[in-house]
Amino acid sequence: MSTSEPIHIIGGGLAGSEAAWQAAEAGVPVIVHEMRGVKETDAHSTDSFAELVCSNSFRSDDHEQNAVGLLHEEMRRCGSLIMRAADLHKLPAGGALAVDRHGFSAEVTRAIHNHPNITVLREEVAGWPPAEWTNVIIASGPLTSPALADAILATTGEDALAFFDAIAPIIHKDSIDMDVVWAQSRYDKAGPGGTGADYLNCPMDKDQYFAFVEALKTAPLHEFKDWEKVPYFDGCLPIEVMAERGVETLRHGPMKPVGLTNPRNPTVKCYAIVQLRQDNALGTLWNMVGFQTKMRYGIQAEIFRMIPGLENAQFARLGGLHRNTFINSPKMLRDDLKLKNDPRIRFAGQVTGVEGYVESAAVGLITGRLAAAEARGETMATPPRTTALGALVDHITGGHIESESYSGARSFQPMNVNFGLFPEVTITRPEGVARWRGPDKTIAKRRAITARALEDLKGWA
Repeated sequence: MSTSEPIHIIGGGLAGSEAAWQAAEAGVPVIVHEMRGVKETDAHSTDSFAELVCSNSFRSDDHEQNAVGLLHEEMRRCGSLIMRAADLHKLPAGGALAVDRHGFSAEVTRAIHNHPNITVLREEVAGWPPAEWTNVIIASGPLTSPALADAILATTGEDALAFFDAIAPIIHKDSIDMDVVWAQSRYDKAGPGGTGADYLNCPMDKDQYFAFVEALKTAPLHEFKDWEKVPYFDGCLPIEVMAERGVETLRHGPMKPVGLTNPRNPTVKCYAIVQLRQDNALGTLWNMVGFQTKMRYGIQAEIFRMIPGLENAQFARLGGLHRNTFINSPKMLRDDLKLKNDPRIRFAGQVTGVEGYVESAAVGLITGRLAAAEARGETMATPPRTTALGALVDHITGGHIESESYSGARSFQPMNVNFGLFPEVTITRPEGVARWRGPDKTIAKRRAITARALEDLKGWA
């Protein structure tokens, strides 16, 4: 049974705009509550919808060989407003999709204001959504207002919300040299659900360790604006800060070599060890334990590839430490992105723990469709987990493995879409090829993943 009650969407960023568009296109009335225009943020410079605060790039548009390109294509096939505006205002950028940021934002703003099913209210929602709002999407972004953030904390508990990211890099497992690293937990301890061989260990001798520390100490760092700055806590110090505190500091912190024996050279004690911890249920992504960093992205991969076993590492995400607001989605949200303790509410966008413009808009697309189906009295499943859309939902609602991080803090962290989030796909070795590995196999695997995704998306789209 359908309802005439509107969907209330808090936030007019990429996620909120996409959610509003999807619901309105489905014939459901929408009210968008956007505070810019009456209350400004530290990051935005206009009151336009879907303003791009940082880069003007949506990253790769290759839907066969890049996960974000696949996400672009899936969203296009779902009638995405964000992708339509991006395509209309794209700029030359090689294989990437870059946009004229002002034209793009103006296009989205016009579409939202001109849609007959959308009402825009310029106001701050300075508390928990009122009880009479029966269908709500919170898409307030990484700069959620203090009043709304306090309401989220009060409703969901003190461990529900993070105000900054201490992010360690994540590596694709198939790029790790398994002839160098070995699987072992410290002192062979089997934790909950563990086997005693739950970490991958990268050994360092003394010369390698000292060279690594020197590289950390001289690496260029990201420069923060005042509003981006975050406090340091001893449990989440950047590794380069630890290195500055003394050459042996890392050996007594995240790189301590105790309780571990290299089976390939058991009589020689490692001087330091870098540990990798499984980061997703599929086992395709591994987290560098305790390696949050402020180093610039360009230098991170170069320095981390100094670590034995990671010489050819491919990174699903590089490290960082910056201001952000995001919820503990695996704990708080159901599979349909509804809040477990208040099912009137869905969350969308970067506040759910996704990174990137397109990823944020994608979660808005999903929640807009789910909320519209509910308003019409229908039931709609989330996208198949074999799609880029479904892989994102799976990551933020259950694909991540919750474990105690080096700092003792919760380990769920924001993530860009990447092929490590997808279920494995079976590919057949070409006839006449004895050993199939390297770039040719990677290309074939990615094509198989993307072809499967677009086929499986058809019913949902």
